[in-house]
Amino acid sequence: MDIDVGALGKVAVLMGGRSAEREVSLMSGGGVLAALRARGVDAHAFDPAERDLSALKAEGFARCFIALHGRYGEDGTVQGALELLDIPYTGPGVMASSIAMDKIMTKRIWRFEGLPTPDWRLVASAEETSQALAVLGAPMIVKPAREGSTIGLTKVMSVEECAQAYALASQYDPEVLCEQFIDGDETTCPVLEGAGQVQAGRAQALPVIRIVAPEGNYDYQNKYFTDTTQYHCPSGLPQAEEHEIQRLVEKAFRTLGCRGWARADIMIRASDRQPFLLEINTSPGMTSHSLVPMAARASGISYEDLCLRILASAALDGGAGRP
Repeated sequence: MDIDVGALGKVAVLMGGRSAEREVSLMSGGGVLAALRARGVDAHAFDPAERDLSALKAEGFARCFIALHGRYGEDGTVQGALELLDIPYTGPGVMASSIAMDKIMTKRIWRFEGLPTPDWRLVASAEETSQALAVLGAPMIVKPAREGSTIGLTKVMSVEECAQAYALASQYDPEVLCEQFIDGDETTCPVLEGAGQVQAGRAQALPVIRIVAPEGNYDYQNKYFTDTTQYHCPSGLPQAEEHEIQRLVEKAFRTLGCRGWARADIMIRASDRQPFLLEINTSPGMTSHSLVPMAARASGISYEDLCLRILASAALDGGAGRP
């Protein structure tokens, strides 16, 4: 994939921001910034929590690499601002970002399209959380509807834990999702437009990563700050299972109208090996522990080239924007 670095212009790497994932975003953005500079890109750090986005236009930035995570970063808000500024950006557009950030809306669309996702209930109180447990059974996952990185998530085993789980999740979002727990292999699979030998603009799933966390607890700490979680890529799954997950992820990506890149999380139920889509991340992590770079390496794509490919795919909803 030949990319004219000079044609990319002055690039802002958006990092930090105001979400609960600010710390991780700064790590992601720092890695992306260094990678782009190593490839000769005129790249600069830009923290929307510290500077007004209007400065992007005033200072002549030609495109943005969005390394923001969570609220105000991958929920369609910054994407909408960049649309108004006429500055192309990486990742899905306004609508796709907004839908994907909302786990409930995502699941509704996937269910309508016939894609497998765990059963769920939307709750507004501790009492409704207990009622959801009676329907969904234990264990049950309780989490904010619009957060990432397992922030505010609890694995509930009994009715006595419902009130505390709801209280934690509702600290981050008034909409709380109760989700059926799928017991089995935890996997994730990135999607990248123009990956491998496929033509630009066509989304293709990268290799599947199988995740083995301590005691099955793949939480915020084990995602980003420990080295005890095991990541298997190649996944070690049967080839037919790997291909089915990739097929599902590509369809999930297209169904939500995504573009550029994303990463979907999938559980494989142990009892019958049925895969279930959990969620899709439209601005995945790019830290040293992150999974998109890991899958890209397995495809022969270096971290620096991955960042360059993602940047080159920057666009606006109405078209590609300025070259």
